[in-house]
Amino acid sequence: SGFDVDAITLSRYVMSKSRDTDLVILMNALATSFKLITSAVNRAGVAKLYGLAGEVNSTGDDQKKLDVMSNEMMINALVNSGVCSVLVSEENEDPIIVPTEKSGKYCVAFDPLDGSSNIDCNVSVGTIFSVYEKTVGGGSVEDLLRSGAHCVCAGYCVYSSAVELVFTFRGGSVEGFCLDPTIGEFVHTRAKMMFPKDGGKRIYSCNEGNYNFWDKPIQEAVQVFKGGDKPYTARYVGSMVADIHRTLLYGGIYLYPSDNKNAKGKLRCLYEGIPMAMIIEQAGGIASTGLFEGKIGRVLNLTPDEIHCKCPIIMGGPRDISVVYDAYKKAGVEVPPLPAAPAGGWGSFAGTF
Repeated sequence: SGFDVDAITLSRYVMSKSRDTDLVILMNALATSFKLITSAVNRAGVAKLYGLAGEVNSTGDDQKKLDVMSNEMMINALVNSGVCSVLVSEENEDPIIVPTEKSGKYCVAFDPLDGSSNIDCNVSVGTIFSVYEKTVGGGSVEDLLRSGAHCVCAGYCVYSSAVELVFTFRGGSVEGFCLDPTIGEFVHTRAKMMFPKDGGKRIYSCNEGNYNFWDKPIQEAVQVFKGGDKPYTARYVGSMVADIHRTLLYGGIYLYPSDNKNAKGKLRCLYEGIPMAMIIEQAGGIASTGLFEGKIGRVLNLTPDEIHCKCPIIMGGPRDISVVYDAYKKAGVEVPPLPAAPAGGWGSFAGTF
């Protein structure tokens, strides 16, 4: 009949996997804010929501009207969920401490509308979030200034022709949900999402406008992708959520390395780097920093030193990451070994490296 009478909704899925009512409430609060943002993004033209709000955010970017609205929607949903104690948003200079009477066990960091420079021309945008549990006697920003090893849930929501929510719990599989507008619920549509076993499509994704500022090994790796008999295809949206979503589904490599202009990279560690790295790794891919602070390591091993600190990111499968590592090796930089494929191949993977 084309109608699912037993749809696996987000709440049902989270409850069945965790049996944790606080986690169900948290994911519901996030889902509510995603639905509100969906409505605002869809109606942006008619409701005159395009354009600047006349302010700048925590990292000096001009704020769009939709940035400000999305931020307020998320803060209101999470503060009033009763399960959060600390919130960090890209749009707020300082952390938000939830009043004691509404406080709970989770600390959430988020970028409410990633890729917002694309809003006014109707290109995909999204929300990224990472969730930590507060420590015993905690409830301060220190609970969020921990490495990705402490992140209990990471995810993103992409607002496009369809609205998709992708998330993972620590040590678990990556799951995809699609917003069904007829019932107003996120429904489970992609089970155990995996990075393509063979590396997938030959796609490289980076802002090549920064080429002259990159270090030599990154320049050489990109030249390898572009050269040869079968050069890679270039695909770069400029919304991290859209670019990572495509990389996760199709394969290839996404690069936003550090450079001469931005020695620490451009993406925020706490609510862009760590959550996306957790998703990519738990789907069987690799999330590397490239050469950062003298060595090459995992993004998930970074410990943020402040809430809006930045980090470089190179994400993909072993096929393409090895090209980057080989370029560094040639330059005399020590590179970590590539992870060995799980016994059943990359597609069988269901945990962190």
